[in-house]
Amino acid sequence: MSISNFQNTSYVVLDRDGVINFDSKDYIKSPAEWEPIPGSVEAIAKLSAAGIKVFVASNQSGLGRGYFSLDTLNSIHEKMQTAVASAGGKITGIHFCPHGPDAGCDCRKPMPGLLREIEREHNISLAGCPFVGDSQRDLDAAIAAGCTPVLVRTGNGQSTEDAMQDTDSVEVFDNLLAFSVALLEAESAR
Repeated sequence: MSISNFQNTSYVVLDRDGVINFDSKDYIKSPAEWEPIPGSVEAIAKLSAAGIKVFVASNQSGLGRGYFSLDTLNSIHEKMQTAVASAGGKITGIHFCPHGPDAGCDCRKPMPGLLREIEREHNISLAGCPFVGDSQRDLDAAIAAGCTPVLVRTGNGQSTEDAMQDTDSVEVFDNLLAFSVALLEAESAR
């Protein structure tokens, strides 16, 4: 697979923790704990400037586990949106699953429910668009929804790559900025 073969570059879907911001095994429980990975905010701004709509699809089981409230999660997302806007970018939509791993919902990745929700709410098709994640569940959700899976080595990405049997079917980048630069270069070469 080559990044120049992406079928749909009108949209990009991103996982949040480990892709946009540093992850924590103790969960990101407050706006103060949300820290962007270097280059990630710039990456989103670059995609936005190119007319690509950026969505976030994130498992947030800390909400269901009572580690933080919906108001706190909204404040974390406001901080993220403000950082992106300050760089000249925009996140079109943030979608999250509040459920734990045993809830049996269809919105918790690796299930494709969050991606279907984005399609319904925004009246779009994500078929063929890049879904950038740092875990196998992100890649599995991308495949289940017909998106193109992309792995970054930030967050859990390096250990995910190390555990993968087939790395030929997934594009791998060091970080979100490297992905966005490569995608935009491929688009300009078309």
